[in-house]
Amino acid sequence: MAKLIRRHHRYFLLSFIVLFFFGGRPAEFGQEISFFQGYLIPKPVIRVALGVNLEDIHIHASSGMKLYLANQNYKLLGSDIFEIRVRAYKEKLTEKFLVLAAQSRRREDAEKTAKDLRAKISFRVYVTEDKAEDLEGVFQVRVGDFLARSEALSFIKRLAQLGFPEGWIIREDVTEPASKPRWVMINDELLDLDQRTALYIIPANGQSYLAFGGHNYRGIFVLKGSRRGVLLINILNLEDYLKGVVPGELSPLYYGELEALKAQAVAARTYALKNLGQFEDLGFDLYDTPASQVYDGMSIEHPLSSRAVDETRGQVAVYGGKLINALYSSTCGGVTENAEAVFGGPPVPYLKSTECVWENEKAFSLKAGAAVPAVFESGKNISPELAELEALDVLDLAAEPASWYGAAAMPGEAAVWARKAAAAAGRIAGKVEPQPGALTPLALGRLLVRAFGWEERVGNLVGKSEAEHVTKNWKGLRPPDRPLAAFLLTSGILTPDPDPSADGPLTRARAALIIRRALVFSRDPYRSGNFESLAGGAIVVSEDGETKTLALRKPWYLFRRIDGETAPAASAELTGGEVLRWIGSGGVVRLLEVQAAPPTNILDRSSQYHSWQVRVSLEDLEVRLNQFYPIGKLIDLVPKKRGVSKRLLDLLIVGQEGQVRATGMKIRQVLNVRDTLFVIETERDAEGKISHFVFTGKGWGHGVGLCQVGAFRMAQKGATCDQILKKYYRGIKLKKEY
Repeated sequence: MAKLIRRHHRYFLLSFIVLFFFGGRPAEFGQEISFFQGYLIPKPVIRVALGVNLEDIHIHASSGMKLYLANQNYKLLGSDIFEIRVRAYKEKLTEKFLVLAAQSRRREDAEKTAKDLRAKISFRVYVTEDKAEDLEGVFQVRVGDFLARSEALSFIKRLAQLGFPEGWIIREDVTEPASKPRWVMINDELLDLDQRTALYIIPANGQSYLAFGGHNYRGIFVLKGSRRGVLLINILNLEDYLKGVVPGELSPLYYGELEALKAQAVAARTYALKNLGQFEDLGFDLYDTPASQVYDGMSIEHPLSSRAVDETRGQVAVYGGKLINALYSSTCGGVTENAEAVFGGPPVPYLKSTECVWENEKAFSLKAGAAVPAVFESGKNISPELAELEALDVLDLAAEPASWYGAAAMPGEAAVWARKAAAAAGRIAGKVEPQPGALTPLALGRLLVRAFGWEERVGNLVGKSEAEHVTKNWKGLRPPDRPLAAFLLTSGILTPDPDPSADGPLTRARAALIIRRALVFSRDPYRSGNFESLAGGAIVVSEDGETKTLALRKPWYLFRRIDGETAPAASAELTGGEVLRWIGSGGVVRLLEVQAAPPTNILDRSSQYHSWQVRVSLEDLEVRLNQFYPIGKLIDLVPKKRGVSKRLLDLLIVGQEGQVRATGMKIRQVLNVRDTLFVIETERDAEGKISHFVFTGKGWGHGVGLCQVGAFRMAQKGATCDQILKKYYRGIKLKKEY
């Protein structure tokens, strides 16, 4: 092991490397740049922080990596390394508090406010541009420093008396110098790093990738120090970055519509390019968290979202020739809000309130191919189950309705049904010979076990104790038959009756129902997707991201599913995006089930966050509010102003020790709600005093710009990427940036 050289230091520095290799930002799009040994990263390049103030960094490579030590010169430490372990003692962080007294879009206005405030107080007052705001160009008037939150809270009360009722506490970390060295373990060799060094980690070849924190990443890593502690930065091509962003922001698993994913890709690309250099003082562009955009590297990539990135390569949204601030949120609750109403400042022409509906929505009328005869078993209409069996060519539902009742089904017919059901489930049917006598539940069970080949399950997976326990109430059951009966009951093929009997004869209806349960136990016969349109005598569906045209072969049956219940339907009105399930093969549908959609035209209605409710006790809310404002005992919450979307923009918080106003996005934070589109209701105790506040609302996020679930539903209804973007971002144009 090499001799250890102990040096006390505070930071790793990488400014020389960044200037040498990048020259600040890329000068031109579309060209390639070389990093050592011919490793190429096409422009545009983005730098993403994967971790801040790290302590224990463990990096792997899929097929080796090169490690460079960079200070005054560049030294190759290893060219065939598969694992690097870096120990970087965390910076000790303390905290200080500032008070945001006011903010403005114009520096001149902010400076005037600061001057007026300095004349009234003895604290430090200064103006700073807050680049972390969702909308750029916000100048804040700050007061401080305060060493304790309680001091800042007390000052907010005084600030309100001076005519600044919207004081807000800002917490900042203060870094103390580290007193211990950092070291790196490379191939069992321990090295110290001084304050002018940094680690440059390069994959061994263009096909290799690096791994950190359970995720795989394209591009290269840089490990450096900063005033926020040790940073790990992923440097890569912007398009590769987007392939790790789009599926995290709009999951293709749940929102698998290509045009919606393309819209998300354009929005994410525009946001990234507009915000390059946002954290230049720390040496990177964006965080990998929702503070910028969620980025999980290669580990989250999906073929459909990667296709969306590839098909929109270089495409961005502009207004007046400039990149827009492409804000987006998960669920708008039916309508988006004007940007200035949420974030303050002057109006932003492309971020205007928009109803989450699609005016070009088409309607399709689908009529059933045949009527479904009603067949009842134990008071329930089982025609959906029988129609499934007919669609799978197991039986014929066209028989006389009376034939399903009364006399027991013949064992020979049941044996034929069992063989066909096993074949429909993809099982190689065993020898199925009916036994003489009446068809009882147990006799039918024997036929099914042989047809589906479940003998091994019955013989080896049903214990003696379990068999006796499960079948203890089954009258007339011989001990050798208990494992079979227990298997049928625990699998749900047979259901326990109030007075189970092994000898009770079955009707044809009940025998068919049991066979259907066996088939479903073996394999779900349905395929699923989303409705797109009608094309002549066929339906166009999206299945796993692929568009397919399915013929409707008569007699085919139509069902509608509402609240978990399925019933025959004569027709269905469809607009696109409805969830469908069907049975058929070879591009032909014999049975179609439509998941009934809510009777609304709101696009994001399918989101679980479209509607929500939060109930909190007065005491708990009082504790939370006093972390932000010195109000003392909470008396009431009074909405004062709402925006075009009916979002709450101004909330009066009434306390025993004073009143304060929360505005814009601060309302979400202090109340801990998903969105500001909500109403406030109160519950009272027996004495008439407020005991709880109930917040009933819609949406999730700030509600400005693109509604992600709304974009998905538009795509389901046939909208293109361009139509989606131009709906939520008013008056924009799309162009190729590179």
